[in-house]
Order: sequence, then structure tokens, then C-alpha cells
Amino acid sequence: MIYQSHAVYFVCVGCVLQSGTHDGDIYDGAWCARYKDKKQWLEVDARRLTRFTGVILQGRSSIWSWDMVHTYKVQFSNDTLVWTPCMNGSKEAVFEGNQDAETPVLALFNTSTAARYIRINPQTWYQNGTEGDICLRAEVLGCALPDPNTIYAWQTEPTGSKDKLDFRHHNYEEMRKLMKRVNEECPNITRIYSIGKSYTGLKLYVMEISDNPGKHELGEPEFRYVAGMHGNEVLGRELLLNLMQYMCQEYKRGDQRIIRLVKETRIHLLPSMNPDGYEMAFKKGSELAGWALGRYSYEGIDMNHNFADLNSVMWTAIELETDRSKLINHYFPIPEMYTSEEAFVASETRAVINWMQNIPFVLGANLHGGELVVTYPYDMTRDWAPREHTPTPDESFFRWLATAYASTNRVMSNPDRRPCHNKDFLRFNNIINGADWHNVPGSMNDFSYLHTNCFEVTVELSCDKFPHASELPIEWENNRESLLVYMEQVHRGIKGVIRDRDTEAGIADAIIKVEEIDHHIRSVADGDYWRLLNPGEYRVTVTAEGYLPSSRTCWVMYDHYPTICDFNLTKVPKQRLKDILAKGGKLPKDLQLRLWQLRMRKLRATTKAINQRRAAAAKRAKRV
Repeated sequence: MIYQSHAVYFVCVGCVLQSGTHDGDIYDGAWCARYKDKKQWLEVDARRLTRFTGVILQGRSSIWSWDMVHTYKVQFSNDTLVWTPCMNGSKEAVFEGNQDAETPVLALFNTSTAARYIRINPQTWYQNGTEGDICLRAEVLGCALPDPNTIYAWQTEPTGSKDKLDFRHHNYEEMRKLMKRVNEECPNITRIYSIGKSYTGLKLYVMEISDNPGKHELGEPEFRYVAGMHGNEVLGRELLLNLMQYMCQEYKRGDQRIIRLVKETRIHLLPSMNPDGYEMAFKKGSELAGWALGRYSYEGIDMNHNFADLNSVMWTAIELETDRSKLINHYFPIPEMYTSEEAFVASETRAVINWMQNIPFVLGANLHGGELVVTYPYDMTRDWAPREHTPTPDESFFRWLATAYASTNRVMSNPDRRPCHNKDFLRFNNIINGADWHNVPGSMNDFSYLHTNCFEVTVELSCDKFPHASELPIEWENNRESLLVYMEQVHRGIKGVIRDRDTEAGIADAIIKVEEIDHHIRSVADGDYWRLLNPGEYRVTVTAEGYLPSSRTCWVMYDHYPTICDFNLTKVPKQRLKDILAKGGKLPKDLQLRLWQLRMRKLRATTKAINQRRAAAAKRAKRV
């Protein structure tokens, strides 16, 4: 017999069986049999006639125990009544299973068999050094065959996306060729550039999409998508390759939504941050890559924990400084120990940091895999307190961003979908604070928020880290709208240009403060700035070295475009006078008036001091 827990589900051929919907579930991470004997089996219904070719087995992935099946048999059936064993010549075949809980082991049948049902029948098993529970994860390989009795249904089933895109997995060379092809098809709106190299020398290529590639335009926000930080989480890579193809095609077709995005936004797509890790996973393929192979850089670094931990710097400063007015809340400097040559920082991480510092990104997202949820900063808890995250000052807008992606994603927004693993993110509307899920010190999201102007979230795109190529068209349909909607959020809030009132030149590094939100941003080289905000009324103050502060009220509406809030700053009189005299210019009337007021104030103060001295001298003379 078979014991089927509430967490086990059966899906189409080629899908991984996963289980465990709650922490502490004794069946967490695998299918497990109730009894411990050779009569137990796991049955999969392919729902149609299928030519079965093999099985891939993994052990049980659980924090509670370590189980695996060492050997097993396989049987086939068309009606679940009569079962035919898989043979090896004249004997029933016995297949080798797992020696650890994680490594996928492939078993190919000597002869493919056409059937509807398949059973996996464990023969020997292991748990923590002794014979224990029968637990396994399985992937069944095969090709669906057309059924002459249901040919109409076969022809009318959805086949995935209608977009004519290159739906397959692309290794490094194939990725370069695809990007080059897109650039050749749309040379006026695309540009390919590299931000650095991986440890083995593979270039980190970026596709820029803009109506003026290679140039930052005044008032136009910069957006980025980053994928492949973990090399074996491959869906983000393919989605970004799909996205650049799609935007090129739709722009040429005259799609007004895409044309508006291209003209009003400078978009940067980095499909592979960890190309070394991807190449390792790609060589094994979708079925055999496993949960960890290719996750790390070539040096064994998890880049999701490899950025400078600025959270601790911030919280330590808060604890030591009693005067809150002296605390900084943005543009935290990178600690010297992190920038030293001895620091264990991946070359890929350093390349992305330089990229962040060179381009004034406003909004971004980091695409991962293995779950279905959008997480937002902070990704680290203060004092490592479990489930007690410290919210960012922009918590409400981060929740808006996460919801914008999750609510438009076809799978995340499906109320009937099953959780991927042991956490049900549906209860949280498929968004969660990163630290409420698990602690990630040194995350790219937190670093981006604390060191630059850019807001960033992490998108976990699918339960399967390495979906089969046949699933890519469906995954594109699941995520296409989300990818576009999220990019459009870069135009929410306020934007403007901060200029010198006299010269009209843009002022760089001016600080933009929004009342009651304790996180400032800065203007960039030409004086333009973007402040992401939810709809509402905000009091905004701008300060810059050598200038008088300026404040105004800015309204943010629900429209899909930002409110323009420009500022013209006046230099402090001393600096203004110095600049004008140095150029031999004529003093403007307002500065003449200001200087006269200063002289009169000084004269009154001098007269008052003289009168006070005279009065004091008269008093002393009278006493004498």
C-alpha cells in the first residue's frame, strides 16, 4: 500500500514531487511511506498514454532527518490492475538510488515503455546511519503520446505563449548570440555592454533598452533587472532574454505601452550575474542540476550574502549616537575592511557594486527561483531577533512594489495554487519582508537601499529552480505582465531637477528629504532626482552645501506618471557674492538688498555695543 499525506501531490510527467506544507511536518520535503517494507510504492498517474524513459531520484530534504532510497524497482500499468515490471534482460531491473539526500540520480530504462501509470517500489533505504523511513523525491521522464480517442482535446490544449520568442535554455555562448541578434534587430533602442568579468573570465553582459542608448537623459529614471545571482536558478535568466526580445519586437510593431517604456525609461537587463555557476548547472541539465549545484560562484561564494553588511553599520551608529540629528540615513559608506584585497568578495559582486555606483538606478529587482514570493527589505533582522524585522522607513512603498509584481503574476495570484515547500506565502498575499522569511546579512537589496538611491526587491519566480525547456513558454506567460508592471513603478512618486537659481546649472549631491520618512536620497550629476512615493501629500526639503535650504509641498497622484517638483536653490550670500565678484559681474538687486540688510544689522549691533560701553563707563564715573 501507499501512504499519501496531505502534502503529496501528483502532477504531469517531468515534474518534481514535493511536500511539506508546514514547519515540523514529519513528511517535510518528500513522499514517505507509512510502513517500512518492500511492498511500499509511489504511483504517478500521467493522465494520458506516455512513453516512460527513466526516473530521477533524490533523498528527503528535511531539517529533521536524512532519508534516502538506495535501490528500487519500477512497474507500469494502463489500468492500475495489471502491472508489468521493468526488466533487465530476463530479470526484474533493480535501479541504484541515492547515497545522499541532495544529489539527483538518473536511471534510464533499457527499453522505453508506453503506459499511463508508473510505480516506484523501494527495495532498500537509509536514515541517519540506520535503516529508517522510506522517503524520496522523484522526477519521472517521458514523452506524452497522442490518444486517438481524445484527439480533439489533444489539438485544442494550450501550448504556452503566443509570443514568437526563443524558448530554450541558453548557455553562455548562446546567450551572447541571442543578445547580439536582438541588438542587430533593434540597433536604435538597444546597446550591449559589460560591467566586468566572472572569476573564470566570462563577461557580465547587460542589455540596455532606451531611445538614446548609452546616455543618461535628464529626468529619465534608470531601471535594472538582475538575474542569475545563483547560477542554478535559471528562470530569471531566460525571462530577461525573453523580455529583451519581446520589447524589441513590440517596439517595432508600434505597441504604445512598450514605446512609452522605452522613451521614458532607461532599462538595464543583466541576465546572468553568476555565469560560472550557470555553466555548471547547465551541463547537468534541468533534471540533474540539483538544489545547490551552480548556486555559488566558482570560488564557492554565495553572492546573496556577499554585499557589504551596512545594516549592522547603521544599527551600531543608532545605538552609539544619542543625538539623532547627527545620524545619517542614506549613502552609508562601504567599510574599509570590505574594500581591502584580503576581503572575501566575489569579482562578480564587486562588478555589480561598481555598476550601482556608476549609474543612478532608481528601481530594480533581483530574480531568483525555488519559491513563489516577492520579498522586500530589510533582509536582515536587528540583533538577529527571529521574526522581528526592523521595517525600512519606506516600508509602505516596498509593500506596494512587491504587491505590484505578485498581484499580476498568474501563478502567485492564483488562490488555488499549492505552496512550493513548507511555507504558505498565499497567507501573506505572496509578499513578505525578507527578514521575516530568513535572515540574509549582506543582501543586494539592503545594500542597494542603504548605499544608493535605488529601491530593490527579490522575486522568487517558481517552485522549480531549473524548469524544463518545455515549461518556459508558460513561465513567460506567467511573468510577462508582472515584469512590465513592475518596470512601470519607476514612474511613481516625484521627480525634478535641482538647479542654481543664478546660473541654472544642475546641482549634484543635493539631499532630498521627505518629511516623516527618515530616508533621504541625492540628486545625480545633472541635478535630476527621483523619489519613489505612494500617492499622498508630502513636504519636501532640499539642501546642498553652500546653498540655502528650500522646501515645498508636492502631491503624488494615482496616475502612472510622477509629479514634477523642481527646486531652484540660492547660494548663501557670502558664497554668492564671492562667485559674482570673481566673474566681474554686477550684483543683482536681491543680493544688493541682502548686503544692505546685513550692513544695517551689523551697524545696529555695533552702535548698540558702543552705547552699552558708554553707559557702563558713565556708571563707573558716577560711583567715583
